Amino acid sequence: MKFGKRLKKQIEETIPSWRDKFLSYKELKQLVRLISSSSGNKAESDFVSLLNSEIDKFNSFFMEMEEDFIIRHKELQQRIEKVQKSWGPSGTHPCGLTYKEEIGRIREDIVNFHGEMVLLINYSNINYIGLAKILKKYDKRTGGVLRLPYIQKVVEQPFFTTDVTSKLVKELESTIDRMFPAEASGGIGRGRKREKQEEEDHIALLHTRKRETAEQVGVGEGIFRNTVAALLTMQEIRKGSNTSSQNNNHLSESDHLIQSIHLNFPPVPIL
Repeated sequence: MKFGKRLKKQIEETIPSWRDKFLSYKELKQLVRLISSSSGNKAESDFVSLLNSEIDKFNSFFMEMEEDFIIRHKELQQRIEKVQKSWGPSGTHPCGLTYKEEIGRIREDIVNFHGEMVLLINYSNINYIGLAKILKKYDKRTGGVLRLPYIQKVVEQPFFTTDVTSKLVKELESTIDRMFPAEASGGIGRGRKREKQEEEDHIALLHTRKRETAEQVGVGEGIFRNTVAALLTMQEIRKGSNTSSQNNNHLSESDHLIQSIHLNFPPVPIL
């Protein structure tokens, strides 16, 4: 499957409010096709203008989501502390029933929150890949060398740097390990299984374990389904790519996250 179709599928299966935040790959591809010796200047100018607009869109959305994640993570930690101090076994007003109910709600929020952060890192990766691919098409069409300097500009953009979100993911997984050891070993936390398996087995394992956890905590399949769909798309992109890029550092960050939920993929080659 070509990248454009994979991206379209990814957009259709992501969180509805995110759908207009992805790369306008089809529109950029159409502009590349319009470039010719007679109309090159106008089409090329439109292409670069749309490309810059897309970068602004990525940055605005990514920074907004990242800021929201930081706030939500802090609030989640405060909720956990309050519940433990109020209704926990050593709390000021111990109450087993209330404690169980509140912890259940927290567990549900953790599952959804973790899934959203996985999706944001995937959002960063897939849009970066799309930019690299459309720039390659542009250079091939025009005989130019826009791709390399533009990619050098991209790697300095906020949406490209996922360190903060990755750190929040690790902290959240530590919380899962600490509070819900049974669920952590079931696939959302930094599990303890390290055996190398085939990629299809990893996807099946993720699917089963995250579904079981979602069922245990009583959440709907929305975020769960979106997360699996995103990871399947990244798997397909890896299978469909045959050449490597000097910009693998960014993508290996996604691999680090994916490994934390029991997936072992090599870095994504950029064509």
